[in-house]
Amino acid sequence: MSSVSSSAAARNSVLAFGAFGVGTSGYIVAGLLPALTSELHISATAAAQLVTSFAIAYAVGSPLFAAATGRWERRTLLVAALAVAAVGNIFAAVAPGYTTLLIARVVTAIGAAVYTPAATAVAAELTTPDRRGRAVSLVFGGLTIALIFGVPLGSVISQQFGYEGAFLFVGILSALGALGVRVALPKVAPPPAVRLAERFAVARDKRIVALLVTTTLACLAAFMVYTLVSPVLAATAGVSGGTVTVLLFCYGIGGAIGNFAGGRAADRWGPRKPLLIILAGFTAVMVLLPFTATTVVGAGITLFVWGLANWSFSPPVQHRLIELSPGHAGLALSLNASAIYLGVGLSGVVGGAVLTSAGATVLPEIAAILAAAAALVVVFFWGTRKRVEIREEVAV
Repeated sequence: MSSVSSSAAARNSVLAFGAFGVGTSGYIVAGLLPALTSELHISATAAAQLVTSFAIAYAVGSPLFAAATGRWERRTLLVAALAVAAVGNIFAAVAPGYTTLLIARVVTAIGAAVYTPAATAVAAELTTPDRRGRAVSLVFGGLTIALIFGVPLGSVISQQFGYEGAFLFVGILSALGALGVRVALPKVAPPPAVRLAERFAVARDKRIVALLVTTTLACLAAFMVYTLVSPVLAATAGVSGGTVTVLLFCYGIGGAIGNFAGGRAADRWGPRKPLLIILAGFTAVMVLLPFTATTVVGAGITLFVWGLANWSFSPPVQHRLIELSPGHAGLALSLNASAIYLGVGLSGVVGGAVLTSAGATVLPEIAAILAAAAALVVVFFWGTRKRVEIREEVAV
């Protein structure tokens, strides 16, 4: 049994490295904001639209490409997705201007949109139900590691070699992820053929719709502040440059701990209770941020707790989605990925509007209201609390 567990952990670690590559692709703009604004001569609001273009392409593309590639062997699909992400990042590195950079972000998003839900579903399929929350959290751990190392390292690289060097770095990461998946992962058969209409049948379940709404609100709340964290910290703590990089590192450390804690909590207590505690904690952090992040030390502690709350959110949600729709877990997870990036995409628009009209310090307060609304959706639309025995094989 221990050898089986070790083999599963090794496979999930490879999947997590791929998630690290695409995660860094998605989040790196937050660390590149100063370089982008100075080199491209654009505003912080315009730079934030690079997050929006990526996120909207991801949100739209995730379920569509899940349907289009439904009959692909899963290892081949994962390798192809990472290759597309690598090409998109290299294109961003050589893009001559803002418009072509937006296009490059869309290409990168297509690869990420295919990879993340497919990798999560593969991890869930190859893992026993009692360890499914931990398997999902391990794969998503690649995204939190992207926050710990990828985004701050991209920020450091951009200070030395411009934003172009940072995107090239991420392109190499994605290419290495594709190689790792090809070498280490066994072939995984595709799920049974399903018509396009059937693929979206899970969205008729009001409990699933409520979870997708919760995800969108929570991600909008989190990323409208994270994407514009440089002007927020400049306004509250008066910091910039390398200090912001260190503070992003604090956020990432909290995120890594929160991600694995969220998975274990969902396995032990079920997803509902941990999810409500997480949303309450995130709301409190946002309310207090303008008052606690006024010094470098205070900002470091605040960002650590923020990352802890923010990244413990996804494992309970995905645990619940798999619980509600075990036979169509791949689709449910791809819809959740769309909800995540819909929230991220809206964060660039809403965050930019708030920054322009009301200033950086108002961003956390708006985020707190949105997080509280997400908690209310969980309270009123969760549905039955009866445990669901998962006996169906999870469709990848």
